[in-house]
Amino acid sequence: MRENGFRAEEIDTSKPHPARIYDYLLGGKDNYEVDREAAERLVAAAPEARIGVRANRAFLRRAVRHVVGDGVRQILDIGTGLPTSPNVHETALEVAPDIRVAYVDNDPIVNTHAEALLKADGTTSIVLADLREPRAILDSPEVRGVIDFDEPVALLLVAVLHFLKDEEDPRRIVATLREALAPGSYLILSHATGDFAERSGAAAVYNKASATMNLRTHAEIERFFDGFDLVEPGLAQVPFWRPDTTPPPRSKEIGFYGGVARKLP
Repeated sequence: MRENGFRAEEIDTSKPHPARIYDYLLGGKDNYEVDREAAERLVAAAPEARIGVRANRAFLRRAVRHVVGDGVRQILDIGTGLPTSPNVHETALEVAPDIRVAYVDNDPIVNTHAEALLKADGTTSIVLADLREPRAILDSPEVRGVIDFDEPVALLLVAVLHFLKDEEDPRRIVATLREALAPGSYLILSHATGDFAERSGAAAVYNKASATMNLRTHAEIERFFDGFDLVEPGLAQVPFWRPDTTPPPRSKEIGFYGGVARKLP
């Protein structure tokens, strides 16, 4: 039996899933009761969580507009999550009409929903793949059919690296992806942190989900940008990265850093 284009046995509804928790906190409808319960426990442990994920999504939109405005016309979005509107493609199209986007996620539900974004002209693709295997992503025919790695690419790693443990060597993974990018490419990255408040309760929610959360410090997150040149204001709490509106109340408590950086020649 298939539900919304995927087999029912492919969906694990016994555990909350980070993408579906995130969707619920954004006000989306692509989630299950187990995800909603986990999200409410997360908000109880970290009351700013709801404004945090929304601030992170707003950061993503500002960052995409920045890199597309600088001339980048290709986007590789790894760990895309459920494509709550306005999604990456819609945001990029606000700036330029000739955008190509490859979406990558390891969740079949995300895969199915992202398929709805595919355009018949071949300018978008969706790949069911895991960030832990970056070479497989880079070599994927679906990615290669949309992305020309001889030209600048915007690599998006937004709210995904904190689901990788240190022993999975996330810095190596980012380096592998970086080496595939042409000079002039950009890295857009955000990551959860415990720098501003105790986050053990929030992390415990994810530890019972399908992916654990691994909080890192500013210095640890900044090292993911090795080989890139951070644009101003550098790695900042997401509400304060080039805000285009007044940051929401409690913004200084939001436990997400975000940054945009250009690959050095």
